[in-house]
Amino acid sequence: MNYEIRPMQQEDGPKVLEIFQQGINGGNATFEKTLPTWEAWDSKHLNSCRFVLEDESNEAVGWCALLPVSDRDCFRGVAEVSIYLDGSVQGKGLGKLLLRKLILDSEDNGFWTLQAGIFPENEPSIAVHEKQNFRVVGTRERLGELNGMWRDVILLERRSKVVGNE
Repeated sequence: MNYEIRPMQQEDGPKVLEIFQQGINGGNATFEKTLPTWEAWDSKHLNSCRFVLEDESNEAVGWCALLPVSDRDCFRGVAEVSIYLDGSVQGKGLGKLLLRKLILDSEDNGFWTLQAGIFPENEPSIAVHEKQNFRVVGTRERLGELNGMWRDVILLERRSKVVGNE
């Protein structure tokens, strides 16, 4: 099957949220317990570096976006990675495609550091990030509670070799 990555549009909102809901339901993708509105999701994520992965029937089966880590000017080039795939396409190497696109676009937009916080149980996601030159910075132990259980988060980061090296 062929897939295409394209810029995310406002009309993608319902499908983006549907895929995000799958991540919430799975229990190993996010601390979120309830699905935000599209307006809340949209205002939280950066307007640049947003993409949708479509299958041959033009159905969105994945998405990626960046979240700012701070509103302070000194951190304007640092963002958190968010990638979600529909359950029907997981394990096909598509997360790597989205992450690679996000890295390239983030550098084009002046980002020098990308970070990701991933539950240790989400080993496939950790592996995808490490293959794209993210390094494990450490483990944030018992960072938050989810469904009655305290969860650790593996913190990974990728420092650009082309942005912020002046």
